[in-house]
Amino acid sequence: MDEFLGTLIIFSFGYAPKNYAQCNGQLLPIGQNQALFSLLGTMYGGNGQTTFALPDLRGRVPVHIDNDFNQGQKSGEESHTLLMTEMPQHNHTLGSGYVKAKAGGTAANQTTPEGNYYAANPALTGRFSNQTDTGMYNNAPFDTQVVGSGQAHENRMPFLTLNFCIALSGVFPSRN
Repeated sequence: MDEFLGTLIIFSFGYAPKNYAQCNGQLLPIGQNQALFSLLGTMYGGNGQTTFALPDLRGRVPVHIDNDFNQGQKSGEESHTLLMTEMPQHNHTLGSGYVKAKAGGTAANQTTPEGNYYAANPALTGRFSNQTDTGMYNNAPFDTQVVGSGQAHENRMPFLTLNFCIALSGVFPSRN
């Protein structure tokens, strides 16, 4: 079966076969490609007087036309730097609290921790006290730090690179 003129074909090998060209956005002379120009026009580039361009799919994903996407339209980003306005609303919670510290009196009169508490003022003779524990409340200020480098990040979905080519000759596609 002959291909339609202007048909895009995906090849698993890395070159354009005879009567095809890779979809690299190259300019072609209208005079030598009048039938293909009548289909593509300047949709993909060119001056429309002497040249027109083939589709450029290098680093791009093809998307079907609809009300939001016009044929030949380029859109999207290969990388993107997030702005504060693009971040979802969120909190960084910090706070103070009550800590039940097992700190005994000033007398460090015990040498083992079993049944004892850390001494509030340990001496060389012992680190523990047999006096009751003490609750402590501390309102400690915390600062959050700026993180991230502010650089753009990769914005492409997982992909497999293949060879998109366009038919430079073939059957002219008639309308229904």
